[in-house]
Amino acid sequence: MDAVKAALPAVVRDLGRQAYEPVWRAMQRFTDARGDDTPDELWVVEHDPVFTLGQAGKPEHVLMPGEIPVLHVDRGGQVTYHGPGQIVVYPLLDLKRLKIGVRDYVHRIEQALIDTMAEWNIEAARRDGAPGVYVAGAKVAALGIRVRRGCTFHGLAFNVAMDLEPFRRINPCGYEGLQVTSVLDLGGPSSLDAVKPVLLDRLAEQFGLALRTAPPPDLAIPASQAA
Repeated sequence: MDAVKAALPAVVRDLGRQAYEPVWRAMQRFTDARGDDTPDELWVVEHDPVFTLGQAGKPEHVLMPGEIPVLHVDRGGQVTYHGPGQIVVYPLLDLKRLKIGVRDYVHRIEQALIDTMAEWNIEAARRDGAPGVYVAGAKVAALGIRVRRGCTFHGLAFNVAMDLEPFRRINPCGYEGLQVTSVLDLGGPSSLDAVKPVLLDRLAEQFGLALRTAPPPDLAIPASQAA
């Protein structure tokens, strides 16, 4: 019988509510600077309103952004919306150390989300060819990832209790007419604080991580990198 695999240590940092770009730049710096022995981290954040377009994102999928800024970023996928009431988790993981590939990584994130919603008896599912998690055909969680030197950044966006109107200003994830929903609309809790620990526990289970909390990262640009 195989020995039980020991959980790998990982750090959870809750950033609270933040603008998108400083967090994006900070996770780029973290990924560029990490070494083989750097512990994995999970950053949890709630973003100010923003539309983000992935590397291959087509501007025509942004229909009527209005007052909400649009950022072109270095993740996979098309366009999505981040805003208050949505839990965003950025898993900063070394896939080589975890001995998993990119497809398995995506599958495990989706399963963690499905298992999280099961906590409130919400039956969620994957959709072939369209990463993310859906309930009765409506998308409740989006994925957009990047892997650099075998290490992940960017991550998942989970609609908990948010104003969904901005999704009508885009073709979500590049799909015209895609319906979007939230945990609250599906009968789940309205509090992000009720959902966060469940989601983090499910992610830890999927990736074999032993989580400990730590203060938020420093989002300031180092003087050596400032223009």
